Amino acid sequence: MASSKRAAVFPTRMALTTWKGQHTGAAKGYDLLKKKRDALKKRFHTICKNIADGKREAISELEEAHDSLERARWAAGDFSRQVESTLPSQAAVHADVMVENVAGVELPRMQVHFDEAEAVAAAQFGMAGGGREIGEAQSVWQSVVRRLIVLAGLQTQFAALDQSIKLTARRVNALENVLLPRIIETIRYIDTELDEMEREEVYRVKKVLEVKRRKEAEETEEAAADGWGTDEGSAAPAAGAAAAAAGAAAAASKPKEAWEEDEEDDGGLSFEQLS
Repeated sequence: MASSKRAAVFPTRMALTTWKGQHTGAAKGYDLLKKKRDALKKRFHTICKNIADGKREAISELEEAHDSLERARWAAGDFSRQVESTLPSQAAVHADVMVENVAGVELPRMQVHFDEAEAVAAAQFGMAGGGREIGEAQSVWQSVVRRLIVLAGLQTQFAALDQSIKLTARRVNALENVLLPRIIETIRYIDTELDEMEREEVYRVKKVLEVKRRKEAEETEEAAADGWGTDEGSAAPAAGAAAAAAGAAAAASKPKEAWEEDEEDDGGLSFEQLS
């Protein structure tokens, strides 16, 4: 049964090459995602710092704006109806949304434009009507509006980065703790099985050669035994023939006088009769 930490794969050279390629790709992807996560976290910390600083400045500007509004009301009275009657047809403050790419993540960035021509002119109230205080209040509130728009853009970037960092961190953790260990364990399993198969093949070849050599030795011994039996059987006739030939040669070379001396011992047979 296949281990839960590795893939169910048949150990072959092709499978080993394929899984090594997957390991290379997964390792590169892991490095890139880790760098992306680090870059997003760095930008995330910068945005957090900007938001914190922007909120502190916005709080200070709001306090100053409320003070300036109260001073303008004290100097000019309730001028809300006059401001409403002189409102322009279009807004004086415009916010353009730009897209900024940070490590593959698109972040909105706010750019604020203030149209002076569309703003309510404080001079129309006159110096006696509290125009100076109203102008100061208007300038302070314009700064507050710019600050709030920038803060809104930072908050949007904060939410987008937070979501992207979570997604990237999940992918990095999946590669680091699940996919890469699984691929490494599979490669180790294939290497082990291939080594075992290679050792079995070497052992098999050795046993085949051993059996072959043993058979050749047995055949050589049998052939040698058969050769020794044939030599012993043909040695006696050959020795008899050689002895007969030697006797004939000796008789032929014996002198006549020797035969005459031996006639009496041989029963009176002459040399001519024996020859």
